[in-house]
Order: sequence, then structure tokens, then C-alpha cells
Amino acid sequence: MSEQAKWYVIHTYSGYENKVAQSIEKVVENRKLRDLIPEIKVPMESYSEVGKEGEIKEAERKLFPSYVLVKMVMTDDTWYIVRNITGVTGFVGPGSKPIPLTEAEVEALGVDTKTAEIEVNYKEGDSVSVTGGSFEGFTGTVESVDLEEQIVNVIVSMFGRETPVSLPLTQVAKLD
Repeated sequence: MSEQAKWYVIHTYSGYENKVAQSIEKVVENRKLRDLIPEIKVPMESYSEVGKEGEIKEAERKLFPSYVLVKMVMTDDTWYIVRNITGVTGFVGPGSKPIPLTEAEVEALGVDTKTAEIEVNYKEGDSVSVTGGSFEGFTGTVESVDLEEQIVNVIVSMFGRETPVSLPLTQVAKLD
């Protein structure tokens, strides 16, 4: 039955995203509803920030604060269960009618487990430019590429020091 499941967006109180996701998971496990609600996600993104001492810290933040994505088969029961979780204010859609995300929206959000293939035209030792994120505009040298984790480790010169940073593959371009 889970092949009929579609992605829906739930609105939550600010700061309750993880609690709502955990509560839904608990209900799904207790009531054995995994075939009706196979997946719950709070989309996150990793970013790097420079601390007070100049050190680089890796951190995560919610891509969509106050929203949780749920892949579910919409029935009166599943709607009722999710709608009545503490912290949930409702489904996204007109009135009380939840509207599933389209395939294009799901793909654009990158929420489905199928990850898009990223073409990498650089390798260890190549000079690259950082094209996005907090290090945008920096240039550096590729130290390593991890295709499985979709991360590239780059050595950039910052404050007169060689500093290693981990970036998503999509935020780096080879210098010609």
C-alpha cells in the first residue's frame, strides 16, 4: 500500500519540528502503521561557520522552519492521527484539505531517498572556486572528494592560514 503514499507538508509550532517528527514516528511504530506512513522528514542543511577564535564549525539548520514532510497514504485515520499530534497546526493546503507535493516539488526539495547524480569535473589537487554557502568567493585546492557523502574537502586560505573546509559537491567549481 505504501506505493500509493505521497509527500505532504505539515505546519508545526516554531521549534517543534523534531518533536512532531518523533511523535509521529512513535505513533507509527505503536500502531504498526509503517505501510500507511512510511517516512517522516525534517529537511536539514549543513553549513560551516567561523567561530570567535577563527575556527571553522560544522552545524545544521532546518531548511523549512515550522514544517515537517510526511510521506503517507491519506486516509481519514492517517489524517486524524497526524493532525492531532501535539505541536501540529495543520496540513498545508486550502482549508482543511491536504494537497500532496507534486513529483517536481519532491525532486526540487530533494526529500525522496533517490538522490540526484552530481557530475564532478574536479579531482584531488585541482584548483577550485567555492560557488555557494558561507565560503562563496573563496578559491582553494581539492584535498578529497567523497561521492557517497556528496562532500568535497577543500583547503582554502583564510586569515593567512591554510584551512580545510567540507562543502557539498554542488558548491564547488573547477577553475580553468
